[in-house]
Amino acid sequence: MRFLPTEEQVAFAETVDEIVEGAGGADVARSWADGDTGPGLGLWRQFAELGLLGLRTSEDAGGFGGTLGDLAVVFERLGYHAVPGPYLETVALLPGLVPEHTRAELAAGAIATAAVDGIAPTALDAALASHRFVVRGDALQQGDVVEELTSVAPTRRLARLVAAGTATALHPGALHTALNEASVAAAATLVGAGERMLDEAVSYAKVREQFGRPIGEFQALKHQLADVRIALSFARPLVWNATLRTGMPDEDRAVSAAKVAAGDAAMLAARVSLQVHGAIGYTAEHTLRIWLGLAPALSAAWGTPDFHRARIARDILPKER
Repeated sequence: MRFLPTEEQVAFAETVDEIVEGAGGADVARSWADGDTGPGLGLWRQFAELGLLGLRTSEDAGGFGGTLGDLAVVFERLGYHAVPGPYLETVALLPGLVPEHTRAELAAGAIATAAVDGIAPTALDAALASHRFVVRGDALQQGDVVEELTSVAPTRRLARLVAAGTATALHPGALHTALNEASVAAAATLVGAGERMLDEAVSYAKVREQFGRPIGEFQALKHQLADVRIALSFARPLVWNATLRTGMPDEDRAVSAAKVAAGDAAMLAARVSLQVHGAIGYTAEHTLRIWLGLAPALSAAWGTPDFHRARIARDILPKER
């Protein structure tokens, strides 16, 4: 059982970093948050050319045919850079739910989003998506926007959808598998976001001074930063474990453990990073606000912490006879 990325996965992650940095890095997320989606859509097209959008689509359907481990590697980097857009829906959730011809369109670069009753009732970036879906029960339908909503994350624009058109029955177990993949992608994104906030906090602690000394020299702050490092280092192997448990009896528990640990680690990173930055971290001008919003938004998305803790409890606690 391998809990580390392969050389190919490391190279793929480095390629994602290079593409994002070449497109402007965190400025892409800042522009998206300010209403300018141009740089983000340009990045989407570059990732489509790379094959990233077809990561979990088979080669026969025009995709990359990647593993769930590949998915975790990519989404951690997307989280690190706070890359905006419905990547999770397009890459992780929908390929296992939509017809093959639609799957090929998504792999080629079409933007898709979805609302799933009970676990993800609002759709991300529906105004930009050419494919909008509503999942209700075990059926898939086209969706129309009825209401636009705000989010705690400035890069996440949410909308309520109403089902339209004919419902298509999903294959048995398809939705369960797709939701677990979405949860793994969300967990990996949270780990990446947490890593970025930790990096930002460490860098700022070296230059911000109090009492004539960099605040990074104070023992209490070192302990808090170390706590974040430990939390992220414990969360990442759980994400990797979740990628290896597909089809196993403990799949749900592994996925939920990864989502809970990643969410807790990202939220801790957000609190400590904000404390290090002080009031400047709250300001719209500072890039940190992107990750400060992303952590709680994704922690609650694709299964709240209570939802996932309940799944873990059902799996490990004795069943009543």
